[in-house]
Amino acid sequence: MKKYLTIALLIFPNILQAEVIKATEYGFKIKLEQTVNVDVIKAYQQFLRVGQWWNSEHTWFGKAENLSIEAKAGGCFCEKSGEKEVLHMTVSYIEPNKEIRFIGGLGPLQMLGVNGGMSWEFVKMDENNTKIIQQYQVVGFMDGGLAQLAPIVDKVQGLQLTALITRLEKGE
Repeated sequence: MKKYLTIALLIFPNILQAEVIKATEYGFKIKLEQTVNVDVIKAYQQFLRVGQWWNSEHTWFGKAENLSIEAKAGGCFCEKSGEKEVLHMTVSYIEPNKEIRFIGGLGPLQMLGVNGGMSWEFVKMDENNTKIIQQYQVVGFMDGGLAQLAPIVDKVQGLQLTALITRLEKGE
């Protein structure tokens, strides 16, 4: 999976990049911010329809439409393909149309035995503009240290936010 992340960095060098707040041997924190010209409810509701905008290359079974978010505490950010299933993250907090938080590790982080906390905030700037703020903090142990993964996760999460923004701007 790390190979695919590296390839994504080469193919998509100009993706919106998250800010790596801090990266150490035992963890990292990234933050993305982007304003989109849609109201906050539309932005949040489109976020929940993750299968419509997530990049299929960053799924386990190759089809974004297999992704879903169950928007409730304990809910699943899951992927299903036939009898195969993946629990990517678990919803830990929800304030509809404002913020949703998840716990878990995405992609190759899942098998590293790390803990992660991710939040997506939808801040109303005015009637027609929303600031989307995504933060992801990961802690744990990995041979060679987790700091080396921070720029890769940064790029991949930037790709996902860019895909969401693109979907919102198309007005679909």
